[in-house]
Amino acid sequence: MTQGELFGGPFDAAVGRGRSEPAPGAVLLPGWLDAAAQLRLVAACRAWARPPAGMHTVRMPTGGLMSVRMVGLGWHWYPYGYSRTAEDGTPVKPFPPELDVLARRAVAEAYGADVGGVAGAAGYAPDIAIVNHYPHGARMGLHQDRDERTDAPVVSLSLGDSCVFRLGNTETRTRPWTDLELRSGDLLVFGGPARFAYHGVTRTLPGTADPALGLTGRLNITVRQSGL
Repeated sequence: MTQGELFGGPFDAAVGRGRSEPAPGAVLLPGWLDAAAQLRLVAACRAWARPPAGMHTVRMPTGGLMSVRMVGLGWHWYPYGYSRTAEDGTPVKPFPPELDVLARRAVAEAYGADVGGVAGAAGYAPDIAIVNHYPHGARMGLHQDRDERTDAPVVSLSLGDSCVFRLGNTETRTRPWTDLELRSGDLLVFGGPARFAYHGVTRTLPGTADPALGLTGRLNITVRQSGL
């Protein structure tokens, strides 16, 4: 069996709102962030998005612009690497302690000490956060997170509008893949066999956010360990 064959097929409506493992090494914990935690994170994202070293639109080497806007914390991501200097030439904002705590807890709850061949919280040392804002109509094509120098798990937190998240295989951007609906407050952790899976957001679902968040579109916070 190839790595690609480990991953599931099309959208599976049977993936309910309880803990699930949509692929080996991938763990989905719906509603992991309560309403108060979501409000705190939205407020924090607004502060992180302000200049200097604020939220910006990324231009790819091909010349195209990404439809999402992003800000890096700890390290600044650019295609395809990291630097300590943000898009505007100023030092990148530091990696926030609150995200360090959240990410370590997320990995511990997803994997425990060691589940499915994925190292648990012991030794996990996140030092990067990338905050992506998806306005209505934004998407993200299938890609691998290969700019880090480690295979430590990626922690993904969703806020605001729901989205269709496509979790693919590790070999190609083509099938097999599994489409998941990620809602505000959901936690997705992927490591082990899923760490280098192709993944992306095929669409957002406007109007699905809780109005109390005061958020238009979707925010996604991914926390990573750089190995740099």
